[in-house]
Amino acid sequence: MPVATDRRQRGAAVEAAARAHLIDAGLRPVAANASYRLGELDLVMLDGDTLVFVEVRYRRDDRFGGGAVSVDWRKQHKLVRAAQLFLMRHRRYADAPCRFDVVDASGDSGAPVLDWIRDAFRPGD
Repeated sequence: MPVATDRRQRGAAVEAAARAHLIDAGLRPVAANASYRLGELDLVMLDGDTLVFVEVRYRRDDRFGGGAVSVDWRKQHKLVRAAQLFLMRHRRYADAPCRFDVVDASGDSGAPVLDWIRDAFRPGD
């Protein structure tokens, strides 16, 4: 199996596990893999009336830091821009409070260990 396909399947499995974990915690799904020219939003969910943009990061091991470490200022900027485009396209959420979460996944992609970091960063941090 080509590496890209294997990587895509791992990513899809980890995102599905993160989505299920967040739903179990009471969040409601709005969108997944919302792709824009400037970036992609892995998951968009509602936590009460708050719109949550969730970045799912997977690392098999943490030799180079966990997945959350890889959400640097460049990635944060892309996520904020993608969120702005999402809000422009989905006007019903334009006035909703928003937050950016990260789900740091590690271990076996079929049954990953998930660390949900609420309010992981704020635009302009």
